[in-house]
Amino acid sequence: MAAHLRGWGCEVQCAEDFQNVLSDCLAFQPQLVLMDIGLPFFDGYHWCEALRRHSKVPVIFLSSASDRMDIVMALSLGADDFIVKPFDLRVLTAKVRALLRRTYDFAAHVDIIEHRGVALNRADATASANGEKLELTKNEYRILQVLFENRGRVVRRETLMERLWETDSFVDENTLSVNVARLRRKLEGAGVEALIQTKKGMGYIVE
Repeated sequence: MAAHLRGWGCEVQCAEDFQNVLSDCLAFQPQLVLMDIGLPFFDGYHWCEALRRHSKVPVIFLSSASDRMDIVMALSLGADDFIVKPFDLRVLTAKVRALLRRTYDFAAHVDIIEHRGVALNRADATASANGEKLELTKNEYRILQVLFENRGRVVRRETLMERLWETDSFVDENTLSVNVARLRRKLEGAGVEALIQTKKGMGYIVE
């Protein structure tokens, strides 16, 4: 879960001293807290109530307990949302982003494109696949960005070269092919198969 959120550009701090969760939380000063009910020593209800005495930071509870009273208890102690385990990490990410967007103005400016487990953050030109950062060159990132921005449509090779180098006058087409092949290998290495398709005589498409 932490790796997945980091892949979306979040800075994640995990509590390790479960007898001093409040101290750790206040020291880190998070913009959002994910709180499990079942914690050692004191449960999540205890720490949420303690946190609310010092901070209005948004809190999302995570729990395998789906009883209606558990949800009522969490919300009455100051939680903002409740996610029942097991859950899809994409659902968690969507709820985190939605709560940040409602709480902080900056969240409205997050500019992320996500498709088939691959996420592009156009704000800082980074990419991740299945929660892990992809080490892409500038040109590889630009190729993926153009293809993602045109999902479902064929992007001509000339268009890609113009975006990469502003003009295709002095670029060997083989250079583009090499970059696409290398990008495909990196995506496959991260578990994303056949994302970029070749349309012979036309260009490339992400479907």
